[in-house]
Amino acid sequence: MTTPLRLVIAPSGFKESLSAEAVADAIATGVRRVAPTALLDTVPLVDGGEGSARTLAESTGGKLVPVTVTGPVSAPVTAPLALLGGPGPRTAVVEMAAAAGLRLVPADQRDPGRTTTYGVGELIRSALDLGCARILIGCGDSGTCDGGAGALTALGARITGRNGSPLPLGGYALKDATALDTSRLDPRLRDTELIVACNPCNVLTGDCGVATVFGPQKGATPAQVDALAAAMSRWADLLETSSGLDLRLAPGSGASGGLGAGLAGALGAKLRSRFEVLLDQFDLNARISAADLVITAEGTIDAQTVRGKVPGEVARLAKRHHVPVIALAGTIGAGAETTRSAGIDAFSGILATPSTLADAIRDADALLTDATERALRLIMVGTHLTPAAEHADARGLPA
Repeated sequence: MTTPLRLVIAPSGFKESLSAEAVADAIATGVRRVAPTALLDTVPLVDGGEGSARTLAESTGGKLVPVTVTGPVSAPVTAPLALLGGPGPRTAVVEMAAAAGLRLVPADQRDPGRTTTYGVGELIRSALDLGCARILIGCGDSGTCDGGAGALTALGARITGRNGSPLPLGGYALKDATALDTSRLDPRLRDTELIVACNPCNVLTGDCGVATVFGPQKGATPAQVDALAAAMSRWADLLETSSGLDLRLAPGSGASGGLGAGLAGALGAKLRSRFEVLLDQFDLNARISAADLVITAEGTIDAQTVRGKVPGEVARLAKRHHVPVIALAGTIGAGAETTRSAGIDAFSGILATPSTLADAIRDADALLTDATERALRLIMVGTHLTPAAEHADARGLPA
């Protein structure tokens, strides 16, 4: 009797298109077209970005609490706050993308120097109101670059300029900041464990600082990037004066437009690898070790994939167990070949024909299913191939 093929399907979501759960389901459908008897272990993964609160609530038997907060362009939005189930202290997951994500910023307002994380602070305050002793802040998919100043303001901090007046919200204003007063912060924060689940590759300032690397992705022009870089440098000075911590190049300090630095410097939050914090919930190591093949996916495979993105982390784990990995993506970008060093053995885009972005987003589910089928059929053909010399030897012919 043939042993069924065992696959782990461990993707992230496609930004502004498909959730991690939807991506996993589409891949599973494509696999079943080729290998209907395969044993599929679907593990939709979160990186702290969109969908993290929902996925973690479901995986732990917890629940979602909808909260109305100030969105990134100051209009109200409803964001889910996850209360996790299971043992241990009452724990909440704050998904920053739900309160200040890029998806919430209209296309004609995408200027990360004017958006705010104020709603993230409001979500943290709601978690305190619910009696949480531990709060995980998931960073990812942000539409902001305010160094977390907005979140701190919502929690009681006061950021002022030369005339002693509070500064307006947004990252640009920080270039004029002269003082950070944390004496009026919500006192409950002192007895609450705050953990920022972030990409440790993201730093606040310098050549690889958050404004330079991610500002253009959020709509910033070159001039706006320069202005934001200067503002983040000034913000780093204030945080160091307030806390004694030099967070400029601290791992994770640039998470979500510098939110990591703000929460660490003003609230004493711990900056930890998002996979260390979040993937612990899924027992991914044991699941991958039992697989014959891993399929992962994300919206774009490029040079950033190996810098703390889901497919790169999944591949590194699979490599320890000598399990092959293929990655599917909406777009193959510059530097995609670097992912092979992380353990991605092959990658493929999901588009079979030229398409507009709008059409690709609309049809992403079907495109991903079809791409999975194509990839797996090629793999199945490959498993039946042997070198020509072996064929010749089997027939008693010279190679």
